[in-house]
Amino acid sequence: MSSDPNKAALPVDNRLLLTIAVMLGNIMQILDSTIANVALPHMQSGLGATLDTVTWVLTSYILAAAIAIPITGWVADRIGSRNLFLLSIIGFTVSSMLCATASSLELLVFYRVIQGLSGAFIMPLSQTVMLDINPPKNHPQAMAIWGMGIMIAPIMGPIIGGYLTENFSWEWIFLINVPIGIVTFVMLWTLLPSRPITRRKFDLFGYLLFATFIASFQLMLDRGNGEDWFESWEIIIEFGIAAGAIWIFAIHMATANNTFLSRELFQNRNLVTAMLLMIVAGVAMFSTMALLPPMLQNIYHYTPIDAGILLAPRGIGVFFGMAIGSRLATVVDARYIVATGMALASYSAWMMTGWSLEMEYWPIIASGVVQGLGMGALFVTMNILAFTTLSPALRTDGASLLNLSRTIGASVGIAVFVGLLGRNWQTSHADIAGNVTEAQLSPLSPSNIGRLGQYGEQAMMMINGEVNRQALMIAYIDDFWLMAVVTALCIPLVFLMKKPQRIELDSAESATIAH
Repeated sequence: MSSDPNKAALPVDNRLLLTIAVMLGNIMQILDSTIANVALPHMQSGLGATLDTVTWVLTSYILAAAIAIPITGWVADRIGSRNLFLLSIIGFTVSSMLCATASSLELLVFYRVIQGLSGAFIMPLSQTVMLDINPPKNHPQAMAIWGMGIMIAPIMGPIIGGYLTENFSWEWIFLINVPIGIVTFVMLWTLLPSRPITRRKFDLFGYLLFATFIASFQLMLDRGNGEDWFESWEIIIEFGIAAGAIWIFAIHMATANNTFLSRELFQNRNLVTAMLLMIVAGVAMFSTMALLPPMLQNIYHYTPIDAGILLAPRGIGVFFGMAIGSRLATVVDARYIVATGMALASYSAWMMTGWSLEMEYWPIIASGVVQGLGMGALFVTMNILAFTTLSPALRTDGASLLNLSRTIGASVGIAVFVGLLGRNWQTSHADIAGNVTEAQLSPLSPSNIGRLGQYGEQAMMMINGEVNRQALMIAYIDDFWLMAVVTALCIPLVFLMKKPQRIELDSAESATIAH
């Protein structure tokens, strides 16, 4: 592979069309990780499932994808990156069609596992392709284009899912993938080159350890809130298995030969730091996206579609953040851009701590745009820094680890902040209710309520509803405050990365890739 900054590692005839094809596959896969959330109640009634069991539609997909992501590099080297990309698109498209035809929850979960296994390879492969088909001097713009799908797709997923579910049926959240998948496959078949095939040995023991850690850890996070965390033996066992597996894996990586993940990956300071920052970015971005839709609907009484529209400006912020970040990365130290992005993300969470029960929609839009700007600038420059010091041969493995880190961050963020929301809601409700005394509600004393009959009961229900609303608002503000503090405290991690060399851009070529 070429190290010439003006020459791509894998030259192609039509870079623009191939970029479109890569992004179509990427967006299709990411949308499917969030689009199903809003359709769960419809699936529950349509498949005769319970509230506990229907969540396996989400959990099975996440688990399958998380287990498969780490071996992307090995499989790509073994059968060819082009063949793996095409097989992944076929598998994802066919399994999406099967999901729409599922007649029982068991079948749907089985098809979602196949969908997760197929889709796991798409994201790291798409990132590798974007780096391989562009010369190093254009990597900032390539990562900006690739990152837009990563950041905007989760925002659009609930909106599209809500529209399809309300106006058609839940099956359409899977059927929509079929035409996109077919178009993507045809374009990739025509345009996509392949990296050289390398017959490297597979470290089965190391992979099983890592997969066990990922599966146990993800399962613990997904089920922790429902099982009351460490009050449940299930969660204790899952935590113990995860801790033991990662400990043995670390020893194995340090002592074994031919490990399935190269030790060079974990010796690369930029990549390891980027993985830590990616976890933080996943926590901030995806926990916010999990908290805000129900908040807007339950507290401010927006419809699902209106809530989605109010969250859409975050995507505009992401767009401009990536455009600005990728351009600035060519003239200033990219570490400062990452730090600024994290500071903006922290500031947006701090802005949300000032929300009140009686406010218009402008603060929601403003904080969303600020967070989008920060996340866009953070994401694109962090990927540039991660791959600056990584050899081209390790790009696919590096991309898989970065995407796995984002998935783990999203799972940790959602589990922690949703769990804290429930606990703080109960605590705040008890505090507020303890201060609602008979003296303050003299017209509604027990004797008066008894005389009013059903009207008295309705009055007390209204009071309790308002207490619930205020307690829930306090719980959300507590979450936003913690999110702001955690993000701010992680800013110094950025400067563990090596200072990158300045990337000289040719203006004509950078304009071409930007378009």
